Amino acid sequence: MKKIAVSLLLFLMITQMYGQKADSLLVSKKLSYKSFIIPAAFVASGALLLNSELNGDIQTKSGQIFGTGFRSSADDIFPFVPITQIYLGKSLGFAPKTNYRNQTVNIIVANTATVVVVEIAKRIAKRERPDLSDNMSFPSGHSAVAFTNATLLYYEYKDANFWYASSGFLFAGATAAFRIANNKHFASDVLVGAGIGTASGIIFSHLSPLKSFRVSKKSKTTAFVYPQLGSQIGLGAIINPDF
Repeated sequence: MKKIAVSLLLFLMITQMYGQKADSLLVSKKLSYKSFIIPAAFVASGALLLNSELNGDIQTKSGQIFGTGFRSSADDIFPFVPITQIYLGKSLGFAPKTNYRNQTVNIIVANTATVVVVEIAKRIAKRERPDLSDNMSFPSGHSAVAFTNATLLYYEYKDANFWYASSGFLFAGATAAFRIANNKHFASDVLVGAGIGTASGIIFSHLSPLKSFRVSKKSKTTAFVYPQLGSQIGLGAIINPDF
């Protein structure tokens, strides 16, 4: 648990460095508490449903609609469709907000932060899944990742084409629906997952989580610091010399 918590803190504390000088993360002035109204509504709705009869009723109704034996792997694919859209948008004629490198950084960091938060929540909540397969039901990781990527897509292209930018939420919503239909999650799980994912997408669309720093005044060498997850937790670096 401590290792996971430290990992999350590493993502939130990465800064830009020039030699021995460190600057804080740049935050867009457009980011305010109003930006988090929708994710907060998702989380609040999921929390209210968590121990309610309605939560079970929705699950029962889903079984009636899709069938108790319904199984589909579409919810393993849908969360990553918005990532493809982020990379394809420029070739389709839509002007992205950032370049390929920044898009990649945002995707990696936002998704990793989302997964860390979700895994911490799962281990704290220990809620049993509807199909009784394990106690990792709350919140939904698939939904969280899907809404993270849909939100990144939205902020990347909303100024270029609103409809293209918003299309990722169709796949995110479908992911949540399929998680319920597959009897892997309750409605409360996917709502809270959607809230976590949306919040993560908003935060990392407005932050510059990884930025280059100059090793010395004379050298143009740059390096990118990034968190490492695995058997050990720490910081890694990619050095890009420019002689």
